[in-house]
Amino acid sequence: MDEQFINDYKAFLDSGKTERECVESIKALAEKHGYKDLASVESVNAGSRVYVTKMNKSIALFELGSDPLEKGMDILGAHIDSPRLDVKQNPIMEKDFICYINTHYYGGIKKYQWVTIPLAIHGVVCKTDGTTVKINVGEEENDPVFCISDILPHLAQKQMKENAAEFISGESLDLIAGSVVPPKKDKKEEEKKDDKKDDKKGSCKKAVLKILEAKYGIKEADFMSAELEVVPAGKTRDLGFDRSLILGYGQDDRSCAYTSLRALLDGETQAHTRCCVCVDKEEIGSVGATGMASHFFENAVAEVVAKAGAYSDLTLRRCLENSNMLSSDVNAAFDPQNTDLFDRDNASFLGAGIVFNKYTGSRGKYSANDANPEYIARVRAVLEAANIPYQMSELGKVDQGGGGTIAYLAAKYGMNVIDAGVPVLSMHAPWEITAKEDIYQAYEAYKAFLTL
Repeated sequence: MDEQFINDYKAFLDSGKTERECVESIKALAEKHGYKDLASVESVNAGSRVYVTKMNKSIALFELGSDPLEKGMDILGAHIDSPRLDVKQNPIMEKDFICYINTHYYGGIKKYQWVTIPLAIHGVVCKTDGTTVKINVGEEENDPVFCISDILPHLAQKQMKENAAEFISGESLDLIAGSVVPPKKDKKEEEKKDDKKDDKKGSCKKAVLKILEAKYGIKEADFMSAELEVVPAGKTRDLGFDRSLILGYGQDDRSCAYTSLRALLDGETQAHTRCCVCVDKEEIGSVGATGMASHFFENAVAEVVAKAGAYSDLTLRRCLENSNMLSSDVNAAFDPQNTDLFDRDNASFLGAGIVFNKYTGSRGKYSANDANPEYIARVRAVLEAANIPYQMSELGKVDQGGGGTIAYLAAKYGMNVIDAGVPVLSMHAPWEITAKEDIYQAYEAYKAFLTL
């Protein structure tokens, strides 16, 4: 295992806590390897390295091979969005001398896990004058952080009787953003009126808004055109005395996005065109203009085909249908503390290497891609020839739940696709756990796949 690779991976997680930040990091790294914005080049041919972005939240990178594009591509596809809290469009409010930021949770979370931990705010505020203000508060040592308060156990008898899905409600996930000293209860009415005239004793909401305007030049109305994400504050850390594990935010699915990207950048040009696509919105169904269910990827491939000089709808369709893809997404690692949720013989284990899921979906394989065995055998042969460890798995017992990925959306083009990624413990928690060995072996497996 390459320790420098692991350190680079941790740095990627820390610099990319939102989709926008991930795309910025991916572009910067790709450009160091000779990739150019497809819009900036007139034509492409064998050896060309180009990328296409969508709304700064999804990106597709292509390294053209010597084979005609209609023979297909070898594709690594991951998502770069992660569960979080999103700031609402009218978020600043005051309740009894405390200023709060109102949020709406994104993706599948256990709401109680987000209470009483230090949180940071990342994102952008777009102003009507055309400027965009980047926000990143809570990550530097001297930054303030934010927090969602909870009831003390002495008063929580009723709360403790509620089920885990209900005792913290979505509408109570409000960040504490400031406070003000309340007036004395025994003050005379005349003194209270004087306090209201004193700017130094205004509401905490006004004080917070004043800070935001002074530091960032934004007003309350600017939140209406903002995209601000609330994430755990702090850096990715080694976990355990032996430092064999990684504790970090957003490893679903940025662990697979980074290893896929590096596999593309570090590998050698092949006859087949090689591609890495990193998309948004997977955690909420791959919807919207930046999700895999959109035409983003298809349009990006169409632009590449066009600049290769031989565009036709049939060429595009053949290119997609003849492609091979790994849907680079994580899987639930076997949890020794909750063994009853897993079929142990069909579970994935931390440290055992990349995980393949022939199918995902839930219960009766609903909303699943189900990979062809002929394709699985080809992928296995490549990994075994390179002596790369791998495991086959399901996401827990059949009736316990399930999950989805972008695989079925790629399969609609008729291409071969199977889920392949890193096993994760505490998936969708603010801090997720992976094994360093799995991160590196996923990279090696993706690199080998791109020689398929």
